[in-house]
Amino acid sequence: MKIYGDSISGNCLKLKWTADFLGLTYDWIETDILKGESRTAAYLAMNPAGQVPVLVLDDGRALAQSNAIILHLAEGSSLIPADAYDRARMLEWMFWEQYSHEPYVAVARFHVKYLGKPVEDLEPRLVERGGGALQRLELGLADTPFLVGDTVSLADVALVAYTRVAHEGGFSLDLYPAVKAWVARVETALKIA
Repeated sequence: MKIYGDSISGNCLKLKWTADFLGLTYDWIETDILKGESRTAAYLAMNPAGQVPVLVLDDGRALAQSNAIILHLAEGSSLIPADAYDRARMLEWMFWEQYSHEPYVAVARFHVKYLGKPVEDLEPRLVERGGGALQRLELGLADTPFLVGDTVSLADVALVAYTRVAHEGGFSLDLYPAVKAWVARVETALKIA
């Protein structure tokens, strides 16, 4: 299989970390979004939305959206809880990540790190909502080492991607000690360098 991804994107790295954790073989096709490589005719034929990542299976079928892809890759593995309620909690976190975390933490990071915008020039609502997302994580990790109990799941993969680099968008993880400790646990569990 092939993974078309941009190494600066947490959404793309989710696929790499999931595939590596599961010992899956793949070809990584670096796709530079800053150079418009996800907007070529060939790329748009795989994903008309023009977003990274895209997974192309051995039979040629393409799949987009990072959380959908990692769910596909991890089917039947320890990254997806066997218990129906815990699996639903994992999905709850994954849906929340795309709606209430990534649009703020990742977007702030992109503006600061890749567009060169000073943190103080970020839209106040972006900063407020990013901080709120990190606080929600802090509360969610108050009683468990991982987001869904005692073992790493796709919820952790999905949320660690941009949380671990939140400082690049002006968010200090020192304000969220449970989150900071969780990032270290997830990085160790997934063998993220």
